[in-house]
Amino acid sequence: MYRNVLVPIAYDADHDPKAAIALAQVLAAKDGKITLLHVMDEVPSYALSYMPAGFRDETRVALSRDLAEKASLLKNATGLVIEGHSGRTILEWAEEHDVDCIVMASHRPGISDYFLGSTAARVVRHAPCAVHVMR
Repeated sequence: MYRNVLVPIAYDADHDPKAAIALAQVLAAKDGKITLLHVMDEVPSYALSYMPAGFRDETRVALSRDLAEKASLLKNATGLVIEGHSGRTILEWAEEHDVDCIVMASHRPGISDYFLGSTAARVVRHAPCAVHVMR
């Protein structure tokens, strides 16, 4: 059983976090904590001018609410939205917060993933702790 479980949550059509969240509950110790984490990708400055005013802030608030709702259904869980590059930021957050297990969903890789890499592949290769990838 793990005392500090991190569940990265991606908000796109290819990822469904339900199985990862359910597994985190099973793997967490009775007094263990679960963190649902979403990493908002940084937007290049040239693209910001094409976005409506307040778009990033509104998105952050909506994502925070959704994660808080998901976390409220779990025992000893919190939701958190941070900014950065998804793979690198997940790894840094896990190391800084003494995470001992990362449970994440992964989409089925395509040819572009073999050349560019994916978030799950990066986390698996470089994590400072156990990683369980859900398909």
